Amino acid sequence: MSEYSSYMIADARLVILRELKAQTDGRLNETILTSVLDTFGYRKSRDWVRTQLRAMADVGAVSITEVGSVLIAEITRTGLDHVDRRTVIEGIARPSPGA
Repeated sequence: MSEYSSYMIADARLVILRELKAQTDGRLNETILTSVLDTFGYRKSRDWVRTQLRAMADVGAVSITEVGSVLIAEITRTGLDHVDRRTVIEGIARPSPGA
């Protein structure tokens, strides 16, 4: 994987965490997350988003629930701590100070 690809994936994962944190219940489904990423210039498939969500679940940043054929992601305490700059999760871009 190229350095740019790694950076792009890490940044897209941060976008996902930030959007989950912005939700009242900390949850969104993969379809909405795909649209959010598209807004930020990441025009990716639903399968790509699913792959990122599973990778983020593997490091404890989100938990995933499957409802029918749709994945629902929920930010975890670890994910919140990363967005709030309390901890660092490898593979997810670090938020800028004050962002």
